[in-house]
Amino acid sequence: MKVVDTFPRTVREIENTWITMPDGCRLAARIWLPADAEARPVPAILECMPYRKRDFTRLRDEPLHHYMAGHGYASIRLDLRGTGDSDGLIDDEYLQQEQDDCLAVLDWITAQPWCSGEVGMFGISWGGFNALQVAAHRPPALKAIITICSTDDRYADDAHYMGGCLLNENLTWGSIFFATAALPPDPAIYGQGWREQWRHRLENQVLYPAVWMEHQHRDDYWKHGSICEDFDAIECAVYAVGGWADGYPNAIPRMMENLSAPRKALIGPWSHAFPHNALPGPAIGFFQEMLRWWDYWLKDIDNGIMDEPPMRAWMEDYVPPAPLYEYRPGRWVAEDEWPSPRIQCERWYLNVLALSPEPQAGDRLRLSSPETTGLAGGDWYGFGSEGEMAIDQREDDGKSLFFDTDPVEKDFEILGAPVAELEVEVDQPVAYLIVRLNDVAPDGASSRVTFGVLNLCQRNSRETPEPLEPGQRYRVRVQLNDVAYRFETGHTIRLSVSTSYWPMIWPAPKPVHLQLYTGTSTLDLPVRPERPEDVDLRPFEPPERGPQTEPESLQTGEFRRAVERNLINNETQYHVYNEGGDFGGASLAYLEDIDLTVGYSVGKDYRIHEYDASNAEARITQACVMEREGWSTQIECVCTLSADAERFRLQATLIAHDGDELFFSREWDESIPRRLI
Repeated sequence: MKVVDTFPRTVREIENTWITMPDGCRLAARIWLPADAEARPVPAILECMPYRKRDFTRLRDEPLHHYMAGHGYASIRLDLRGTGDSDGLIDDEYLQQEQDDCLAVLDWITAQPWCSGEVGMFGISWGGFNALQVAAHRPPALKAIITICSTDDRYADDAHYMGGCLLNENLTWGSIFFATAALPPDPAIYGQGWREQWRHRLENQVLYPAVWMEHQHRDDYWKHGSICEDFDAIECAVYAVGGWADGYPNAIPRMMENLSAPRKALIGPWSHAFPHNALPGPAIGFFQEMLRWWDYWLKDIDNGIMDEPPMRAWMEDYVPPAPLYEYRPGRWVAEDEWPSPRIQCERWYLNVLALSPEPQAGDRLRLSSPETTGLAGGDWYGFGSEGEMAIDQREDDGKSLFFDTDPVEKDFEILGAPVAELEVEVDQPVAYLIVRLNDVAPDGASSRVTFGVLNLCQRNSRETPEPLEPGQRYRVRVQLNDVAYRFETGHTIRLSVSTSYWPMIWPAPKPVHLQLYTGTSTLDLPVRPERPEDVDLRPFEPPERGPQTEPESLQTGEFRRAVERNLINNETQYHVYNEGGDFGGASLAYLEDIDLTVGYSVGKDYRIHEYDASNAEARITQACVMEREGWSTQIECVCTLSADAERFRLQATLIAHDGDELFFSREWDESIPRRLI
């Protein structure tokens, strides 16, 4: 990747600035801006996140914000209240307090002598969420946002629930947030009161996964911060960006359909990362694309970005299933409006062991998937690491009901969300359906194209689920994740149906025996005709970035991902261990410019019996270290989830050391009733 170190404007960096909120709480910000901005004011761009601007995301922040500043913007990275070097506490994600703080920061920015009064917001994941949420408040100075890997619906499409099923990502992400919020401010920035602030955080530490598990249905808790409750509240321009390998692709087509503000969408093959360095590739010159957006909306430069098709996506081709792709074959395609009237539904019928264009005489097929179905499913969302992609689906297919077409006689493409309507009967009041759309190559390899899950108790409503009546026949709708994909001549389309998907989703309270009715169950594919104009789409520039601190690796990181099956007790364990995080694979690294040594490791362990979910357990173990001469802090935390048919049990331990001395220790043991989940 090209590193740009010469810019149109000389860059001045302010390592830390305090921004005081109306209640007196100080928030810490790092600012990059043109050196002459006080004499020649510039628009400003704000990013608000809890992931520590000073250290753990330093290497990610520097090349991006420096690049923007070098092209004539004041670029601000804010530590949210209660995180990094900021005062206060962070009690949860996306609270009203967070939005109020962001609005106050926007007011502060526009009052600075270096700001022209025009402001944009951007962010990936959390920062993409709050860019949308703040935009819904309509602050006058906010003219445009870029939201990356985010969602409009906090219940339907976030890391907590999917289709009304509890994601194990709720524990994983919640545990990582739990550890991040427990880290201290840096004494070099915060000063003498850092220990008191650290202890204040630790004594008020929230076990976030437990908070989210108390809200198992789509109640007012989830509606807060979900812009889908009122799309028209957003009036500024929105650029929505994401990837098919991420967990958030569905929100982008929904926002394109429902926002009334100026909007644009870009969906690549990428995972949960910025498109200039995301895997799978191709990576693009995303910093340049951001500049085009900001130049148009904040500097009134008519560069043609809004004359291009509003929906642009990477049309994926078949590739043999693998745990990681460096590059995903395909091509860029576009639509002139969304939803596109060119895309038409093509219906297929689930017949006995076949997927056919015409229905055949109905029958009933029986299924009770082993609890280990899903081990080939990969992670709910990936970051571009080894082993996180869905691998060959034949093992999971063998534990499912599957329906195959005849080999495809002509290439065709889909763009959008496939929908399965299945007629089913179950023997339990709580049951799940997992539906996978696969591409089977002539050699038999089965590659997952997309998938969807549904808690059948939420077949009619996310807000007010209803238990199933054993033995009753239901027709249910399962919408799969949006995707762009080309099926090749000679390949077979496969639809696979299972009742479990471990370790992506927590299992149903009891094993489920399902009957699926053929001849009436259907699959609708959003078939897209080719668009000749796609060959003339403006090519993206090659990736480039600004300069960044180069860490010194002090200890090489280790990465492991393995499945272990005990053939004596029929128990399977899935292990993931990762050291290094954002430090180039180093488990311990030195950042010379701030004289700081940082280290991080995380272990994920998932255990389940082949046919009995009562012993299922997920455990997340983390260790963090921050130190320089005269200062050393360590955090260790363990979070464990288990359950029986009636209740979840969430246990956690948090230990903090100040040097060699134990600074804080606490344990949690929470019991949470299962509510039709």
